[in-house]
Amino acid sequence: MNYFKTMVLLVALTLLLIWVGSMVGGHQGAVFAFAIAMGMNFFSYWFSDKIVLKMYGAQEVSGQESPDYYEIVKELTIHAAMPMPKIYIIPTNAMNAFATGRNPNHAAVAVTEGMLNSLKREELKGVLGHELSHIRNRDILISTIVATVAGAIMLLANMARWAALFGGYGGRDGEGNRGNGVSMLFLAILAPIAALVIQMAISRSREYAADKGGASLTGNPLGLASALEKLQQASIARPIDANSATAHMFIVNPLSGRSFVTLFSTHPPIEERIKRLRAMA
Repeated sequence: MNYFKTMVLLVALTLLLIWVGSMVGGHQGAVFAFAIAMGMNFFSYWFSDKIVLKMYGAQEVSGQESPDYYEIVKELTIHAAMPMPKIYIIPTNAMNAFATGRNPNHAAVAVTEGMLNSLKREELKGVLGHELSHIRNRDILISTIVATVAGAIMLLANMARWAALFGGYGGRDGEGNRGNGVSMLFLAILAPIAALVIQMAISRSREYAADKGGASLTGNPLGLASALEKLQQASIARPIDANSATAHMFIVNPLSGRSFVTLFSTHPPIEERIKRLRAMA
């Protein structure tokens, strides 16, 4: 169901791009904006793993340095028939985790030191199963595609806004041109909001899919449910200093304390995630 929802939302985002492109610059305008957005996200797709790991000071560890962590990941990757990703520890007492990498052959899992020291083995296993499901589902690729299309819509909306404000659609030719300018300004405001809402909905859908995949991989949905409860509490008491551009990568939203509108949240409500996991059990 989550995969179908993701596809429907991707189609909706693409149709939004085509519509906005036709309104602003025709077919050529849409292609131009898409090409620029693709170029901007190409670098992110190939190098985002190195950038985000460095951003949080993540340190790669071996099986000798962190045997329990290594053994759980090794066990789960064998069960999932996946390549073994590189494993990292983020030196902070906060509790969170994320996965990154452009495909299963070039992937990494990073967990905080606080999480490693606080969760029971079955809870840690649930979290790592969730992150490995993100890798197996190629969610980094999906998020890059979504960011590219949404970025193109943002660019077109900016073009429409500047054109409307500085006379590209107005001038002295009467009410028709002024009305067109107002409609373009209206489009410039609403289109980015619509793109953001769809982008966030896709992100939430991928989180549900990773929860389900992780629970199936470990065979213990309650382990992940228990971990999510603890991680939510810790995210309020000991939040990680996270950048809003990378917040969607974490298993629990590190900006939950600053989030006001669920519609624009990168993560589903923890309570709903736990409810679904318990229903699986």
